[in-house]
Amino acid sequence: MNRKRADVKKLAGKENPPGIVRTTMSYNSESMLCHFLMSREARIPMHSHPAVQHGYVVRGRVHFLQKDGPGFEATTGTSYVFDSMEEHGAEVLEDSEIIECFSPMRPEYADN
Repeated sequence: MNRKRADVKKLAGKENPPGIVRTTMSYNSESMLCHFLMSREARIPMHSHPAVQHGYVVRGRVHFLQKDGPGFEATTGTSYVFDSMEEHGAEVLEDSEIIECFSPMRPEYADN
């Protein structure tokens, strides 16, 4: 299972949870790149997963929640990483665009 190239304009995104649209871009068994459009006031509930998650805020402002800490605010130009099984969530403070890479890939995200 892999996708060597992708154009965000040609793929249909998936909305889940409400206000969060994920478009899965290129991936193989080792890593996956995803594009997210997030609407102001959307929330991602606390969760964890085996994949390490690196992110970069292209535009916008998001408050990331962490089980073991106060969390942090990420704005345009901010990068971050969540380790494998690190519990985290998010509150979107303004319309945002984010790029995230998961390693290994998340099979449940290979759906668009």
